[in-house]
Amino acid sequence: MKHTIKDWIVATRPWSFPASAMPVLVTLGYMFWSVGEINWAAGLFTILNVVVFHAAGNTWSDYKDYKCGVDREDTVGGLSIVSGQFEAQQIKRFSMALFAIAVAAGLVLVGLTGIEALYFGLAGALLTLFYPWLKYHALGDMDIFLAYSVVPMLGTSFVATGQVQPDVLVLSVPVGLITVGILHSNNTRDIEQDKRAGIKTFAMCVGGKVSTILYCLEMVVPFVWVIGCVIMGLLPGWCILVIAAGKPAFDNARQALKYNKEGMKALVGVDEKTAQLQLAFSVLMFVSFVAAALW
Repeated sequence: MKHTIKDWIVATRPWSFPASAMPVLVTLGYMFWSVGEINWAAGLFTILNVVVFHAAGNTWSDYKDYKCGVDREDTVGGLSIVSGQFEAQQIKRFSMALFAIAVAAGLVLVGLTGIEALYFGLAGALLTLFYPWLKYHALGDMDIFLAYSVVPMLGTSFVATGQVQPDVLVLSVPVGLITVGILHSNNTRDIEQDKRAGIKTFAMCVGGKVSTILYCLEMVVPFVWVIGCVIMGLLPGWCILVIAAGKPAFDNARQALKYNKEGMKALVGVDEKTAQLQLAFSVLMFVSFVAAALW
C-alpha cells in the first residue's frame, strides 16, 4: 500500500505534540522572565528536537502495543497498524528512523550548548524507549511525568542559559499533571482492553472510580498550584492569566465523571481534549512570563 506524507504524519499522532513542546516553551518563557537574556535559537531547536523524539515514542508505543496484543481492532487508539493501513514492521522502521533523526539533532544541540545537554537527552531517550514496558507495569504515569516535564524543563533551562536552573521545577507540577492527564484518561478508558491483554496500568491498579477522581485532580490542581505560587511570589502576577483555560479543564473533568455511568465511551476523545488544554494552559503561561519580563 502506498502512503502519503500525510499518512505518515497522522501515524505519529500529532495531536499529542503539545505534551512535549509545551514544557520547553513554558521553560523558555520562565527563563526569559527570571534570568533575562537567553539562547532563543537553541531553545526553539529544542522544541523541534523533543517533538521528533515524541513522534518516535508514539510510533514505538503503537508497535509495541500491537505486538503485545494491547491494540486490537476494537480498541480506540493506536489504529495505524490494526486498521491495516500500515504493517507493523513499517511502523517499527519509521520509529527507528525518527529516533535516529532525533538523536542526530540532539548531538547537534550538545555541540552548540555543552555536554550537559547530552545527559538530559539520554534520559529522555531511555524514558521514551522503555515507556511501553513501564506502562505495562503500572509505571507509565511516572515515566510521562519525568519525560514530559522534569527532564525537558531542566534540560531546556541549561540549553537556554548555559546552567541548569532547578527553580524551573516549580512549573513541573502544573504542566506535568496535565500531560499525565492525557495518558491517565486514555488508560482509564482502556481498562477492560488492557486487562484482556494481560498488562497492568496505574489506572487498572486504582480502579475506574478512583482513576476518574485522579484525572479530575489533574485538571484542577495545576490552576490551584499556579495561583498559590503567584500568592507566594514564586511566579509573576501575570500567570493568573491561566484562569482563561479553566473552562476546558472543567469541561474535561465533567466529561470524565460520566465514566462511572457510561463506561469507556464517556472518555473517547478526552485524551485529545486534554492535549488541547495543555496547549492553551502553556501558551498562557508563556505569554504571562514574556509580559512580566517586558512590563
